[in-house]
Amino acid sequence: MEETIAAASPEKAAAMPAPDATTRPNREAAAVPAPDATAQPNREAAAVPAPDATTRPNHEAAAARSAVQAPSPSPDTIPTSATGTAGFDVTVVEVPQWRGSGAPTAERLREGAKLLADMVPATHRVRVEVDDHELPETAARVRSAVSAASASGGFVVTAGGDCGVELEPVAEALRRHGDRLVVVWFDAHGDLNTPATSPSGAFHGMVLRALTGEGPAGLVADEPLDPRRIVLAAVRDLDPGETAFIQATGIQQITGPDPAALTEAITSATPDIVSSLADHASPVPGIVSPFADHASGVPGGTSAPPAPNSPSPDHASATPTSTHPSPDHASPSSDRTSPPPGRASAVPGRGSRGQGPAVYIHIDLDVLDPRIFTSVGSPAPGGLEPDQLLAMVKAAADRFEIVGLGITEYEPSRPEDQALLTPLVQRLVEACTSRRT
Repeated sequence: MEETIAAASPEKAAAMPAPDATTRPNREAAAVPAPDATAQPNREAAAVPAPDATTRPNHEAAAARSAVQAPSPSPDTIPTSATGTAGFDVTVVEVPQWRGSGAPTAERLREGAKLLADMVPATHRVRVEVDDHELPETAARVRSAVSAASASGGFVVTAGGDCGVELEPVAEALRRHGDRLVVVWFDAHGDLNTPATSPSGAFHGMVLRALTGEGPAGLVADEPLDPRRIVLAAVRDLDPGETAFIQATGIQQITGPDPAALTEAITSATPDIVSSLADHASPVPGIVSPFADHASGVPGGTSAPPAPNSPSPDHASATPTSTHPSPDHASPSSDRTSPPPGRASAVPGRGSRGQGPAVYIHIDLDVLDPRIFTSVGSPAPGGLEPDQLLAMVKAAADRFEIVGLGITEYEPSRPEDQALLTPLVQRLVEACTSRRT
């Protein structure tokens, strides 16, 4: 089954204006101009319209041009897989958005989204036609696609595109599962900036913060996600504003390949739910990871946030900021695995299969160690090995209900990266749907 979402939304939000000042081209640039301008490919490069100021070149700009080639997708059709995972109904929503990224190679995300979507063992395939000039318009189309796919009761995989495509899939999961939802964010970066704290304004560096109720106009979740229901996994490149937000809200962090620490963090993110089930549920058997040998010897577990990068000049918000009332923030705690209980949401869990935590898993492929996988626009030293990532996802899936999966930021540049990624994506989807089959 194939479908393309391209209809205009009822309310078309305005595009994010370009910043007036020269920006630091790292994670958060809202978009990238056509690649005739020199830019530094780190996380925050240029804003949506092409900036007037010239930015510094990035060493990745000269990345191998022998990118993995795939036929350009037709505007009307996409390939369809014959079967889903073990016969289960899986829908992949392909969103080839690249304007939320600031990397000079960001246009590769178009091809990357198609390749990722093709790797997903799915029964239904939907491609969202992106608006290269207005991110809110694309978000509205993603919302329509994900809502329709979720209504069928199957499992939805979102294939990006930049991380900004995750706004509506996570928001949909929150609408459906309420306070049961825990978001596990596998990413080299926090994606917790606002237009005021972002060094340059790229939306893919703001999307998780936008889910908590603060972000660019037209790109903020309708219902704010309690920050204490977020678990950052293998995040290692934070801006000062992100570090301050993490410390103020008690967001948990898992710094290394530690499956047990991840499951503990998920449990402690929903203490009210877990305690209410204590008298009604049998103990969950311990998890034995087949990847323990690979993860051993690597520091892991929860910790305080790493030291931020060198401060970069803060920009006044060139992008209008929209906020929703956020849940009461907890005081900073040195024990990241035991945050205060989250405030009860006005949205009760509904349409859910279970009563324990409902977990949405986000994977930005720059969470992987760049010594092993290089096809990303914003690499950061360190990171997980592929089998370590899979072990952590499997640990979460073995114990909790996984209610959605997003995989983003694939910029194909080496055939060996595609060869690594193809079986990894299939096994990640299989792990996330194992409790459903």
